Amino acid sequence: MDILVLNFGSQWAHLIARRVRDLGVKSEILPCDASSEEIRALNPAGIILSGSPASVLEKGPLPDKKIFELGIPVLGICYGHQAMAHMLGGAVAAGREREYGKETVAIVADSPLFKGLTGTETVWFSHGDQATSLPPGFAQTVSTATCPYAGFADEKKKLYGIQFHPEVTHTVNGLKLLSNFVFDICKAEKNWEIGSLADKIVADLKKEIGDAHVVVGVSGGVDSLVAATLLHKAIGKQLHAIFVDTGLLRKGEVEDVSAALKARLPATSSAQAGGFTGLHVVSAGTTFLGRLKGVTSPEEKRKIIGHTFIEIFEKTLTEELAQHPVHFLAQGTIYPDRIESATTGKHQSKIKSHHNLTLPDMMKLAVIEPVKELYKDEVRKVGESLGIPHELLWRHPFPGPGLAIRIVGEITEERLAILREADAVYQEELKKAGEYEKIWQAFAVLLPLKTVGVMGDLRTYEYIISLRAVDSVDGMSADWHKMPYALLEKISSAIVGRVRGVNRVLYDITQKPPATIEYE
Repeated sequence: MDILVLNFGSQWAHLIARRVRDLGVKSEILPCDASSEEIRALNPAGIILSGSPASVLEKGPLPDKKIFELGIPVLGICYGHQAMAHMLGGAVAAGREREYGKETVAIVADSPLFKGLTGTETVWFSHGDQATSLPPGFAQTVSTATCPYAGFADEKKKLYGIQFHPEVTHTVNGLKLLSNFVFDICKAEKNWEIGSLADKIVADLKKEIGDAHVVVGVSGGVDSLVAATLLHKAIGKQLHAIFVDTGLLRKGEVEDVSAALKARLPATSSAQAGGFTGLHVVSAGTTFLGRLKGVTSPEEKRKIIGHTFIEIFEKTLTEELAQHPVHFLAQGTIYPDRIESATTGKHQSKIKSHHNLTLPDMMKLAVIEPVKELYKDEVRKVGESLGIPHELLWRHPFPGPGLAIRIVGEITEERLAILREADAVYQEELKKAGEYEKIWQAFAVLLPLKTVGVMGDLRTYEYIISLRAVDSVDGMSADWHKMPYALLEKISSAIVGRVRGVNRVLYDITQKPPATIEYE
């Protein structure tokens, strides 16, 4: 039996499901207003209520109250915890102090949910409201100095609520807590294995696509490469790849991507002899930069890039692929893309647009997303099972809008050239030091500020480069990478010494949340 996650609009709703998968149990996301009849029909082992940007004090979304009468264990997280208190006879009020970030909680009751945990635990809070009285039959399990009912439970009915987020990596023993819920309380059995996913995805693609042709936009990133490889394994020469050089790419990207695709998509059967030959490279930097001139809004940048990308994509389809029956558009969309674009729940709070997700509205093609159910590390594991080389799978993530969202403010050719070179130096030094693969994502950002410096006997007035390096599992939450000071010094000196137009280098030590990984 599976674990169901009811999504109340949390950016981390799918992360909860992902953590359950990490434990080897299949999880499924349902909207928060799924009926008790629908839930009963699925016969889940347990139910988890996600967080939400909403407030139960302001008519936020609530689940079907009958789910608490199904005899199925329920775990409410943050907003889900408050919803349980609100609906089952307790009370919720705005807290005197908002708790946001790492906190220490006291576990004040013996409960199977906290088996193996200590009396005090480091957890991650993100709330303003809190439960102020318990529903009948519930007992206090967790407290803080400002949140006395940070956890409660009705052990008889197997209903549990916690105000903190066990799904994020900042909660030290969060996975252990979820494991206790899934296995000890819900009695779920392991039924999810990442190793079998590639064959299932390929089989599903073959069935869905049939004899039609598919076009995929590639960028050199891990997601699009794995998606293209899965498609090529499924349909061979029915796949066509379009690589749009937006002028917003990293140094050497066009050459590296072209070589990688031609070398890494070999024939997968005798029927596909000759390997992958359907790569179309389109040079469109002048068009993109022209349309981005004077634009400073991050959201507007993304929209312009998305619309321009699809326009060029459609033109390439019309002019270069007209002789093929192309019926599908494939994308390398993964879970975090969908979550941060607020497409997974009507109650979800929007952070940013993801330019890939604007394509379907602009094209007369059905959409296929081979890796849409996977997180970054899962994509890499699938890639490994397909035989994609390690160095390609472990390239750091690169956003669809490219360097446009790593230049804060207006994009100019001068700023692009400076950032492109600074980023290349940064990556080179990380690899030389053996630090690159210790980091989930590292990149340089150009800030639209100039400061005074001294080089030789001359005063300079040049740009600031901010270096970002984060440790993460899937991009849903991240901590800043603890870079050795000597390496930071070496990188800073290399950038200032080798990149004209830069005289100051900063290192970003902000976690996600509250910041996002990218700057725009």
